[in-house]
Amino acid sequence: MLNVGEQFVSSYLRYIRHCDFIQTNLYTIESQGEIDVVGLNLAEQRVYVCEVAIHLTTGLQYVKDKRPNNVRKLTDKFSKDIEYVRNYLNQYEPHFMLWSPIVKDTKGKPEYNQIGHLNAIKANIKAQYGIELECIVNEKFRECLEELRRYAREQKPELQCPLMRLMQIEEHLSKHIAKSIM
Repeated sequence: MLNVGEQFVSSYLRYIRHCDFIQTNLYTIESQGEIDVVGLNLAEQRVYVCEVAIHLTTGLQYVKDKRPNNVRKLTDKFSKDIEYVRNYLNQYEPHFMLWSPIVKDTKGKPEYNQIGHLNAIKANIKAQYGIELECIVNEKFRECLEELRRYAREQKPELQCPLMRLMQIEEHLSKHIAKSIM
């Protein structure tokens, strides 16, 4: 089944970051895990390793034993991702990204503050590996969505990705409707 969040990130990597190869759901046998999206930009020798969490109602909310588990789960997930890249893609400049459209900044207990969780995850990854985790969340996620929309608007040939084709149709339809009203 098509995962729209992963398709969105794949499209962003292909059209905006100019990746030549994209793999979704890359299974890593050694660590018994999977990476949501990996993109390779051959010209710039970059690898983009992305985890995608599209939780609309709860925001970024992983739980274990009915308790928030964002920090442990995502720190572990990115640790496995980093080890995979170091073992198999070490000739590329790595970029590790977390994509999530809704990350809540609650003012209550810290164990429920998802923005606080992101800060802890970033600190863990920085301390363990010396790597800056890029978080594409909330406003930044929306900016990337708009960037893809602008790209779709400017394209004349049919875009092959279903998500991008839908954006292309919407953008071209908007121009047509605006002109037909006048």
